[in-house]
Amino acid sequence: MQKAAKYFGIGLLVIGLAACDNKNDRNATVNNGAAHAQAETKVSLLEGKLTFALPGDMSDQSGKVGTQANNMHVYADESGHKAVIVILGDNTTEGLDVLAQRLEEQQRSRDPDLQVVTNKAITVNGQTLQQFDSIVSSGGKPAYSSVAFGKVDNHLLTMQITLPAENQQTAQTAAESILKTVVIK
Repeated sequence: MQKAAKYFGIGLLVIGLAACDNKNDRNATVNNGAAHAQAETKVSLLEGKLTFALPGDMSDQSGKVGTQANNMHVYADESGHKAVIVILGDNTTEGLDVLAQRLEEQQRSRDPDLQVVTNKAITVNGQTLQQFDSIVSSGGKPAYSSVAFGKVDNHLLTMQITLPAENQQTAQTAAESILKTVVIK
């Protein structure tokens, strides 16, 4: 569990770094957004046991933050404001609901204004996962964080989707569209 918490902390670091990026990429995003909106990137991890689709404007950034050796995969857009982090950690005997409660406590200790949107069990291909969605403040800006985690092949699989949350409904819909493409074999 400590390794999973460490990797989750790295994920939060990525969110913080993206929020601290003072570049103004808004125009580039608007101009290129239409071209990327139609494209989709298929991702296959764990020898095909986990697959999902990402918006076309997100690409593999794993070499910049983690490596496959540490089972952390990072996908982000050019600005770093949108990110998906997938971590395969050590197994735990704790229930998913207990892990979700711990995740909320950790996030609340960093952000007292944390807003929990969803904390529920979901089923993906017969596999039970816990989904914990929240609005966090990152660098003074709201970010939508959707974390899905569960036990897969005696490991704790964590998938964190982080998106700008100026419009919560848009961010929530975008996160759900990524989660709906997840296939666990």
